[in-house]
Amino acid sequence: MTIALIVQRYGAELAAGPEHHCRLIAEHLSQRHDVDVLTTCARDAATWDNAYPAGPDRVRGVTVRRFANAQIRDPGAFEEYSDWIFANPHTAQDEESWLQQQGPWCPALIEYLEQRHESYDALIFFGYRYAPTVLGLRVDPRRSILVPTAQDEPAIRLDTYRPMFSLPAGIAYDTGVERGFLRSRFSIEAHAEEIVGCGVELPPHLDAEQLAPAEADAETSGATPTAGGADGQPRMRGAVFRRRHRLYGPLALYGERVEAGTGCEELIEYFGSYAAQRGEATLVLMGAKLMRIPEEPFIRFAGMLTESERLEALEAATVVVAPSPRESLSLPALEALAVGTPIIANARSDVLTDHCQRSNAGLYYVDSAEFAECLQLLVGDDELRAAMGRNGRRYVRDHYSWPAILDKYERLIAAVGRRSRRRAAPRRRRRSRGQQSTA
Repeated sequence: MTIALIVQRYGAELAAGPEHHCRLIAEHLSQRHDVDVLTTCARDAATWDNAYPAGPDRVRGVTVRRFANAQIRDPGAFEEYSDWIFANPHTAQDEESWLQQQGPWCPALIEYLEQRHESYDALIFFGYRYAPTVLGLRVDPRRSILVPTAQDEPAIRLDTYRPMFSLPAGIAYDTGVERGFLRSRFSIEAHAEEIVGCGVELPPHLDAEQLAPAEADAETSGATPTAGGADGQPRMRGAVFRRRHRLYGPLALYGERVEAGTGCEELIEYFGSYAAQRGEATLVLMGAKLMRIPEEPFIRFAGMLTESERLEALEAATVVVAPSPRESLSLPALEALAVGTPIIANARSDVLTDHCQRSNAGLYYVDSAEFAECLQLLVGDDELRAAMGRNGRRYVRDHYSWPAILDKYERLIAAVGRRSRRRAAPRRRRRSRGQQSTA
């Protein structure tokens, strides 16, 4: 089959959000189907400036077709307009203006869809919030699958999204929590639905049944050894990452964009209180830096890492912290569970608390005191941490393995394909009858 994936921006360096989700799905689907990614020339989501050249590209073996944005975003003006529209009565025209100001505003991408949509068996849209999805779903709803990656936020209450959720023939939810939330707010008319999420690789050198309890080490205290050394001796998880960054003792890792709105500021505040009261510990921030990071002795900024380095960092961590109050899936949390590292999550996120409860591989907090208690418990109990690590790997293996994820996408694509073919068939039959009657 020939499939188009539509997303607001796309690149190998984008390691979070629906863009990262889309890239992982595209790379795996391309092993079975002809895949095009339709996206904009933007790299920076703050401005949507055209950083990539327009036209076809290849990214990790996937064909990417980029279209230039017609305008860039003024972040300050858009934030001010958002504050107004979320808090005041407004018109449909105001919401259309907000959608355009939010960006990316890319009429060329929509024009391409209007001209070429019938050449694809399925159109898969990632991220409910942006104009390429809102406008693109109108082109050929019966051929379309929506991957909403939705969360409870002010934008989703705008009326502009209400008709959109009734359009697609198929919906791929990230979690059951997301499905319940969207069904409580919108009229969902999709004839094919799946709770899918995204696949997570299970590192082959870790075995869920062989994670050993930690043995204290002067260099890597707070880390857990695994059974897999070539000499048969346990080797310390993440030792290479710890040596490279000169990290010692308990280590809490945050692995998403370092920006306001993701819970980073609160995390830094809570961790500062923990470090002041409970002793030496390090908070490592990994990812794109989009906010000022305080100069504190307990904070280390690791920056953007390659995928292999990200894996090393996740293994090196004593715990991985997921502080965002709003999530649709949280791939970084699932990646932590995949390597056997427990998570500590913000209890305000129903998705994260659901992961913790279903996996029995994480704890969650509502305030600074609970954050400190959760962290202290996991730092101080090696056997508990190892047991939760085994639970996390089983959870990812059972629910987020790539074969299971791809089978669900295949069902959705097949259902949408049958529906679009049924729509085309009557037109062909009518032409045939017309030709016979005039012969």
